[in-house]
Amino acid sequence: MYSGCLWTIGRKWIPASTGRQRFNVLGAYDAVTRQLVTITNTTVVNTETMCELLEKMSKLGLKKPVTIVLDNARYQRNAFVMELAEELGIELLFLPSYSPNLNLIERLWRLIKRTALYGRYYANFKLFKAAIEKTIDELHTVHREKLESMMTLKFQTFKEVLLLAA
Repeated sequence: MYSGCLWTIGRKWIPASTGRQRFNVLGAYDAVTRQLVTITNTTVVNTETMCELLEKMSKLGLKKPVTIVLDNARYQRNAFVMELAEELGIELLFLPSYSPNLNLIERLWRLIKRTALYGRYYANFKLFKAAIEKTIDELHTVHREKLESMMTLKFQTFKEVLLLAA
């Protein structure tokens, strides 16, 4: 347990998680069917896990064309991933830097973090991992209303925009 600081009249000890264990969730959200496809591990997200996600998506039998919206992570934007996506008939659409608001999956991760993690203490990694998995499993039941309001395709667009470069 580590000590931290907060403003209180008296000293209060609040448990906090320690350790460096990771639980990675790499996912893709279908904005039309509202289906979530995930790959999870406790090691690292890299080119191999990205390719695993692409292969898993190709096996779903989705109607073509399939476009995946991505940020510019190095494990997503490399020749190996791009070649596999082309072989599988999947188009990769890379968003501009610093634009997570345009990627629906970022909204989903925010909902999962708020529900499973924020302000919560887990005594061990097993409980931490279970809380995230439970939230993902309950997305279309317990969290359905929140999910529907967050995962909308309504984006604000601007017709005539004056671009300024700094």
